[in-house]
Amino acid sequence: MRRIAMFMAVALLVSCSKDSPPKPPEAALLVFPDRNSECTTGVDLNEETSQVEFRWQQAKFTDSYELNVTNLNTGVSQTVTTTALSARRPLEKGALFRWNIRTLNNKTEDIATSETWLFYNAGSETSYAPFPAEVVAPLSGASVVRDINNEITIQWVGVDIDNDIQGYEIYLDNSNPPTTLIASPSVSLSSVDIGVERDTVYYWKIITRDRENNTSDSGVYSFRVL
Repeated sequence: MRRIAMFMAVALLVSCSKDSPPKPPEAALLVFPDRNSECTTGVDLNEETSQVEFRWQQAKFTDSYELNVTNLNTGVSQTVTTTALSARRPLEKGALFRWNIRTLNNKTEDIATSETWLFYNAGSETSYAPFPAEVVAPLSGASVVRDINNEITIQWVGVDIDNDIQGYEIYLDNSNPPTTLIASPSVSLSSVDIGVERDTVYYWKIITRDRENNTSDSGVYSFRVL
């Protein structure tokens, strides 16, 4: 009986001494520059460039943060890794930027990615193009079911710093990129019903247009009708 008790005690001690597997990092919450905004706090570096400070909240189980910033006008990206909760980058004035944070843990290969936010870096512009429409449904790659009228509903969100969106152009096709204009809803709408066929893959995108005739492209999304 004593031997059994000793064996159990040793086994318990060994099991407790083993390291627990590392926990994957959690995604960071973005703070600034704010989503769908104009960043006016950049420090002038020259006529074309200002330095912008990015900030985010601390994420659990994270050793370092990777800031990714992309100039959507040029497609040029900047990446910087830091242990701090902020980083400064030189950015083109008046350009549209996309940014997010990847969180890393030195003890695991798991990586978490934050939301992706868009913003304009303030410049001399007095009018900005609308932000690309954000698709709500169907999400890209989703499978959807037609209603009794053989239709589905597509939904989006449109945002413009100048608050002068005039309307949208919805393009949909069986091929990529879509070129067939199927609807031109006004700014008061953020969804439309479209007729679709069963067992078919569709590609679609939204062009947002403002009163100054500035436009933005949502990019191409796809869905399959079951």
